[in-house]
Amino acid sequence: QLPTLGFDINTQRIAELRDPNYVKAAPVLDEVGWWDAGFWGFSPKDAAIMDPQHRLFLEVSWEALEQAAIVPAKFEGAIGVFAGAGMHSYFTYHLAPNRQLMDSVGLFLVRHTGNDKDFLATRVSYCLNLRGPSINVQTACSTSLVAIHLASQSLLSGECDLALAGGVTIELPQGVGYVFKENEILSPDGHCRAFDAKSQ
Repeated sequence: QLPTLGFDINTQRIAELRDPNYVKAAPVLDEVGWWDAGFWGFSPKDAAIMDPQHRLFLEVSWEALEQAAIVPAKFEGAIGVFAGAGMHSYFTYHLAPNRQLMDSVGLFLVRHTGNDKDFLATRVSYCLNLRGPSINVQTACSTSLVAIHLASQSLLSGECDLALAGGVTIELPQGVGYVFKENEILSPDGHCRAFDAKSQ
């Protein structure tokens, strides 16, 4: 379990909880705060600063290569990474309010190298010593699909011999619902019914 740096990310305003349109539903990941920082060569503090989305994407990248029986150091070709991440709410809600952290580490390092989505693909390439193209992709709701398309194009054109492609989004704080608002994308009951007559 990583240190919290002195802030509780699971807070919610009392007024929202009392709102009749508040929906008590959320996508929750088990052990979102757990990460084997030592395995990746990160200090506990550096790991605690890193956006959980970056941590998770590193883990699943390793797992994908492992399941494919690929050892990057022994792979003779180039391995590319095409990746995108959601909004860096970890920085907004967890790190930026911590003045001691911001003053000691500095805004640039905390915001950029530890959390910005622009460093997701290059971080994976660096940590796994991959030498193919490393492209960050941001196309809103189609990010993962576009990442796969770009990876396929890269493979077809010979830019790389193997590719990791996908996206990651972790809603923070975890375990917090939302206030339903008419004409927005979220449903009034917490259920997604895409292409269904009962969709709300």
